[in-house]
Amino acid sequence: MSAVARGGRPGWREQVATLRELMNRPLTSYYLIVGCSALLLGLGLMMVLSASSIPSMERAQSPFAMFTKQAFSAALGVPLMWICSRLPVRVFRMVAYPVIALAIFALVLVLIPGVGTTALGATRWIDLGPIYVQPSEPAKLGLVLWGADLLARKKQLGLLGEWRHLLIPLMPGAGLLAVLVMLGRDLGTTLVLMLIFLSLLWVVGAPIRIFAGILGVLALAAATMIVVEPYRMDRLTGFWDPWAVATDEGYQLVQGLTALGSGGWFGTGLGASRAKWNYLPHAESDFIFSIIGEELGLMGTLIVVGLFGLLGYTGLRVAKRVNDPFMRLAAAAATAWIAGQAIVNIGAVIGVFPVTGIPLPLVSYGGSALLPTLAALGMLLSFAKREPGAQEALAARAPGPVLRALSWLGLGKQKPSNQRTGSPK
Repeated sequence: MSAVARGGRPGWREQVATLRELMNRPLTSYYLIVGCSALLLGLGLMMVLSASSIPSMERAQSPFAMFTKQAFSAALGVPLMWICSRLPVRVFRMVAYPVIALAIFALVLVLIPGVGTTALGATRWIDLGPIYVQPSEPAKLGLVLWGADLLARKKQLGLLGEWRHLLIPLMPGAGLLAVLVMLGRDLGTTLVLMLIFLSLLWVVGAPIRIFAGILGVLALAAATMIVVEPYRMDRLTGFWDPWAVATDEGYQLVQGLTALGSGGWFGTGLGASRAKWNYLPHAESDFIFSIIGEELGLMGTLIVVGLFGLLGYTGLRVAKRVNDPFMRLAAAAATAWIAGQAIVNIGAVIGVFPVTGIPLPLVSYGGSALLPTLAALGMLLSFAKREPGAQEALAARAPGPVLRALSWLGLGKQKPSNQRTGSPK
């Protein structure tokens, strides 16, 4: 007899069975993506407000200046995510080529003197007056959509049995994006683009020997770029032993590790960070994870890691459960992009990887990164609604407060009445 039948608390077997039942429900992926995204976005806004207040005042601005811009980006991104979640799959395939074409065009514009803006030795932005646009961020979404559509079309035609159809034109297209980004001296985004490229090949079933060859070429290219640019070699040496160069190349990493270590189990409290007082460079963007560790402690960082882990699991779950090849490829590539970027950012902050200067998705400051990420999550929501049984579950779900309000005003969809009026006997 089970613990529930005896009137006691449910045992671990009953709890596991209940959890398994919940995970097998059709809309579980949908709600997990919504929940993880909302929690990470809310935490990000809170931490950007805390981490950016001091740098904003140092620039003679309001302490809410960066937070206001981030909140505005979120106000644009959440409706964009909602719209993408309601789009049919064919729309994502239709916009794949325009998105990647616009991304390439914008990346070329960045390299034109007088158009691109250079900061901290990198040329990554276009100044549009009140805002800065970083074209390399929407390029990630463009590669996901274009690569997934390209491989899905070839799979339907049965062309993926030959290596040249696997790599051409996917590899030249991804290589063009990577070269344009690298010309702007952005190694971190280049690594993310290559991660998307490799994830597409992995999901479509490319042979291991192709991966070995591509990884060898990428390793040679990375070594060449490190040797050519002295500052990258300095970052690498600073990564191996940051404490030996704590006042030079290893300064940012040492300050980030110090902030993390000073948080203890539960942190110093929201807004009580000491590292953001001009000790830790880019505390609101690249190293916001250090501020989370300082103000929210080890528990806060574990929650962030857990949310990204759950989001990554859910994205792969969607990729596994959908039947359409395009959805499977796009879901896996978008998950590799978001989860992989989070791993690289957190790994750089804790000293596992060299500092690459890429943001923590949904959390770090930067509208150019936030909007494409929310669009990709909206795409995952659209795919999650096409898992087996999801459409039936959505149709049976009770209307929410917004739909009930629209129905009360006569603007929403009305359920057909079962009553017969004036039927002849």
